[in-house]
Amino acid sequence: MNRRKVKKEIFEILKQAELSEITAQVSKYPRSSVINALFMALCDTDEDVRWHAVSCFGELVSSMAETEPEAARVIMRRFLWTLNDESGGIGWGAPEAMAQIMCKSSLLREEYIHMLISYTQEDGDELFQDGNYLELPMIQRGLLWGIGTLCHTFPDEMNSRGCSRDLRNYMQADDQQVRRLALWALSGLEVFCSEEFLEPFTADEGLLNIYVDGVFLDVPMQSIYQKLRAESV
Repeated sequence: MNRRKVKKEIFEILKQAELSEITAQVSKYPRSSVINALFMALCDTDEDVRWHAVSCFGELVSSMAETEPEAARVIMRRFLWTLNDESGGIGWGAPEAMAQIMCKSSLLREEYIHMLISYTQEDGDELFQDGNYLELPMIQRGLLWGIGTLCHTFPDEMNSRGCSRDLRNYMQADDQQVRRLALWALSGLEVFCSEEFLEPFTADEGLLNIYVDGVFLDVPMQSIYQKLRAESV
C-alpha cells in the first residue's frame, strides 16, 4: 500500500474519539507503517491526532517489549535521538510517548526512566551529575506531562528517584502551563507542601486541561493545591 495513503488513513483513525477502537484499527496495518505514521502524528497540530498517537505508542511499543525487546529499544533510542541537539530537531512528542510506553512496560521503564528524568536536570558540580535539561517551554510541557503521568502511576518509584526536588525547580518558570504541570506532577507523588510554598500559586483559579487515559480533562488548579496542602513541606 502507498505510504502516503497509509499515513492519511492512520491520521483519520487517530481523529476518532474512542481509544480502544483507534488501537484496534491501527493494529491492522503493518507495524513499520504504523510506527512511521505515529512519529509524524506527534508533530501534528490536531490535539486528538497527537495525543492519540502518544497512546498508540504506549500500546504498540510495550507489546513489542514483551516479544521483541530489542526492537522496542530501537524505538526508545529513536526518541532519545530526537531530543539530542545533534539531531537538528526538537523532539516534539518524544517525552510524552516515552512516558506512556514506560507506564505500560516495566522492562522499558527500568531501562529508560533515568533518561527521561535527566531532561528535568541541569549539570551538577559532582562527577556523574550530567543532566540533559530541556529549555524550550513547549517541550517542557510535554516532559512534565510525561513525568507527571509516571508520578501519578508510580509515586513510590518516582519519589525514590528524587523527582519531588526536580519538579520544585520549575516553580519559578515564566510559562504558566509549565508551572501548572509541575504542580500537577507533584500532586501525584503524595507529597505535602507548606502554605508558604503554595502561596504564590493559589491565586490561580484556572483549569489545567490534561490528557489522561484517552480523554481530555479539565482539572481545577484549586483541587491540586488542596491535595498538596499541609502544615509543612
